[in-house]
Amino acid sequence: MKQEKFPFLANNPFYTKRFAFYVGKRCSTSTVKDVARELHLDRKTVNALEKQYLREKLRRARNPRPKVIGIDEISIRKGHSYRIIVSDLERKRPIWFGGIDRSEESLKLFYESPGAPKLKGIRLAVMDMWKPFEKATREHAPQAAILYDKFHVLRHLNEALDKIRKSEYYRLTGDDRKFVKGQKYTLLSHRENLSTDGRKALRTLLAANKRLNTAYVLKEQFGQLWDYQSEAWARKFFDNWKASLKWQRLRPYEKFAQMIERHWDGIAAFCQSENKVSLGFVEGLNNKIRVIQRRSYGLRDEEYLRLKILTCMLPDF
Repeated sequence: MKQEKFPFLANNPFYTKRFAFYVGKRCSTSTVKDVARELHLDRKTVNALEKQYLREKLRRARNPRPKVIGIDEISIRKGHSYRIIVSDLERKRPIWFGGIDRSEESLKLFYESPGAPKLKGIRLAVMDMWKPFEKATREHAPQAAILYDKFHVLRHLNEALDKIRKSEYYRLTGDDRKFVKGQKYTLLSHRENLSTDGRKALRTLLAANKRLNTAYVLKEQFGQLWDYQSEAWARKFFDNWKASLKWQRLRPYEKFAQMIERHWDGIAAFCQSENKVSLGFVEGLNNKIRVIQRRSYGLRDEEYLRLKILTCMLPDF
């Protein structure tokens, strides 16, 4: 028996490609469950039709040839189960999702997949201060400069500030504790992001605790590091910031300064004009991924998650 294939049919022969692509578009703004209920289809059918749409979307985008890449990891379920995401920071789109954890071997899968000619075009790799990522990059793309993500660096500083807040809480007794208790968000947030009540609480907290006031001012000052255009001036600023820690008894900040010292080259790389890339895309992508994970909650189809992530920044057709 001979079977004839019609180009207008979807992979599921009961539906046309046009309908499959319509279902895929609907799923970009709604959950699979809602689309299935609206169109009177089974959830598995909707999921299969959407995957066909996503693969076509990815095919039309063509293979990337990135020059500036961002490397990050996401948790796909509880229990430290990670996958690596590599993004093209110039075209602002994720280009690879994979691995089985956040190890050096997992990232090597990316560097081995596109081929050597494309790797030679990578001039800058943005990542957090995770040694396995750096080692894999230096081995497979030695010509690429390493730049540590500003947001990850500041996250370590916020963690140090929170440790100081906790130590102050346990050091204090009685009514003095009430100024510190429950103020983690107030202390770690940018002042402009706080409500009127939040700013009032922050002023009260800093006025009541001299050590937290010093730590907060130092945290705010450190963000100026990325404003410098010259590495020499950036280094001078950091040395002065580090010197200001003397006699302050801020042990978490001292450890943070030592970490910055060890990773200085990857942080100072931002001072070079060719490395002034927008890092806000990485945070925006992470927010989108969290939305995707919430909408696909309960689905164990990792290929579906991969397709959703790789196409989340691509235009519909």
